[in-house]
Amino acid sequence: MAIDLEDARKRMVAEQLEKRGIRDARVLEVMRTVPRHRFLPAELHDHAYDDGPLPIGDSQTISQPYMVALMSEVAELKGDEKVLEVGTGSGYQTAVLAHLAREVHSVESIGHLHDRARVILHSIGLSNVFLRCGDGSEGWREHAPFDVVVVTAAMPGIPMPLLQQLTPTGRLVAPIGEDELQTLVRISRRTGHWSEEYFGECRFVKMIGKHGFKE
Repeated sequence: MAIDLEDARKRMVAEQLEKRGIRDARVLEVMRTVPRHRFLPAELHDHAYDDGPLPIGDSQTISQPYMVALMSEVAELKGDEKVLEVGTGSGYQTAVLAHLAREVHSVESIGHLHDRARVILHSIGLSNVFLRCGDGSEGWREHAPFDVVVVTAAMPGIPMPLLQQLTPTGRLVAPIGEDELQTLVRISRRTGHWSEEYFGECRFVKMIGKHGFKE
C-alpha cells in the first residue's frame, strides 16, 4: 500500500529536522511544503522522505532532507536575496532556495539532469529560477554579483571564482574537504577580511570542473 506522502513529509520535518536543531521557521515551513517525491523517479516515491540521500542517476544523489534544511538555514535567507546554486542535481535544493530567496540562478554540468530539473521546477510553478548547463565551479559571471552562493557538491578548497562573484556583504555555503568527507563551511566578509564558520562534517558527491576535483 502506498504511503501518505504529505503525512510522511510532515513527519520528516518533525523527526529529522526539528529534533536535530533546525530552528529557522521559514526553512521548516518550506520543507513542509516542497514535494521532495516530485524530484525522484516514481519507484522511489515511497522513500522520498526517508532520512538519507537517494540516487538520481549518473552517480549523483538527491541530498538528505536534513542537509538541504541545514544548508538553507546556514545561508540565512530573508527573502530578498539573489542566489547562485552550484549543482542543480535533482532540483530539490533549488526549489527550497527559490521559496526562500528572491531569485535563484542554478548551474548543472550534467545535461540530462539539467533538462529534467528544468521540467520539474517548471511543473511546480517556480518562476524565479534560472538554469544553465555548464561548469558550476566557475559560477555564472553574467548574472553576478550574488548575495549568497550555495554549493551542493564537494569542493577540494575555497573556490575563489565563486567568492569573487559575491556582493561585498555576501556569503558562500559549501562542503569543503576530501572526496570522501567534507566540512560544511560558511564564508563571509567581515571588516574587509574573509571569515570562515564551520557547521559539521558532511558527505557530498564531488564537484567536477575547472575549480573542483579532476575526473
